[in-house]
Amino acid sequence: MRTPTKISPLRQRMIEDMVARNLVQGTQRGHIAACKLFAAYLGRSPETATPDDVRKFQLHLIASGKSIHNRNRIMTGVKFLLKVTMRRHDLAAEIYHLREPQKIAVVLAPDEVERVIGHAPGMKARVMLSIGYGCGLRGGEVTRLRVRDIDREQHIIRVEWSKARGRRTAT
Repeated sequence: MRTPTKISPLRQRMIEDMVARNLVQGTQRGHIAACKLFAAYLGRSPETATPDDVRKFQLHLIASGKSIHNRNRIMTGVKFLLKVTMRRHDLAAEIYHLREPQKIAVVLAPDEVERVIGHAPGMKARVMLSIGYGCGLRGGEVTRLRVRDIDREQHIIRVEWSKARGRRTAT
């Protein structure tokens, strides 16, 4: 059985701020882990951080080979600590986020599409693959399609339950 560890007042205040803002447990864990990394890098409490410390920490994350996604995630947790918990807007202003390069979708050649669809185990799977690829639907959207979602006169498919439970149409 683990013995309870003493939580610093700063960490306790951060936890209270996250709970007050109704952040989910996973987000809270991520923010706390990010702040632990920042404190470990500093070798002291984040309360003593300077703008130069924040800048150097971001450069440290780059040098350590962290992906853009991970750097942004870590800095979001640190920004919460600085801006919300510590109310140090001057330090939070030093944090920057990078846009991840957009990935280009792989477009198959017509003969490759035919081969993929030809390997489907049955007619139902071939139809689902054809509709999914031809209309640019996600797998989950194809599996939730109903006959009433297809408007043959207007040549559109209504996707009632797309990603994040939104609605969209495909032609």
